[in-house]
Amino acid sequence: MIDAGIAASAFTLLFIAELGDKTQFTAMTLATRYRPLPVAIGVCSAFLVLNVLAVVVGQVLFRYVPQRAVLVAAGLLFLVFAWNAWRASAADEDEVREVDSRSAVMASFLMIFMAELGDKTQFALIALAASSASPWSVFTGATLALWSVSLIGIFVGATLLARVPKAWIHRAAAALFAVFGVLALVRAAAWSS
Repeated sequence: MIDAGIAASAFTLLFIAELGDKTQFTAMTLATRYRPLPVAIGVCSAFLVLNVLAVVVGQVLFRYVPQRAVLVAAGLLFLVFAWNAWRASAADEDEVREVDSRSAVMASFLMIFMAELGDKTQFALIALAASSASPWSVFTGATLALWSVSLIGIFVGATLLARVPKAWIHRAAAALFAVFGVLALVRAAAWSS
């Protein structure tokens, strides 16, 4: 059963963290080169595979690593992400490369898969799943968030980014990561072994 509160938390964190990220720009660029529907299918498929992997890894950690250790690691990881997002608010994003591929779906899948493999949002999803008794709620919220951000990038991202400075988006993500990091550390401090 899906816990709506956990799903909403995962959705909020990953939506803000991914908004304005290189993956969204990659999806935007792919949509200028190919029709939007195949790009959307490739991007959403990549996130589906990546999120299943992240939840499985998170659940292994949840089952076999003491909860207090997972919470401390997750809290510190979120604080690192907060710091990196804050620093990114002052820097320009890397340019997105053009893709030369016969298949828009495969090009989209591979670009997103490679861009996100080991990215901060995948580690955030692992940390959320590892610290939750409801991993599929985390999966649902995270997947919907990443799909939503990607679809925004594909269909209306250029308009949105023309109106909202990237620095603000990165600062909002940094603040949210910091809140989640502090909350995880507070939970770890309160955890009775």
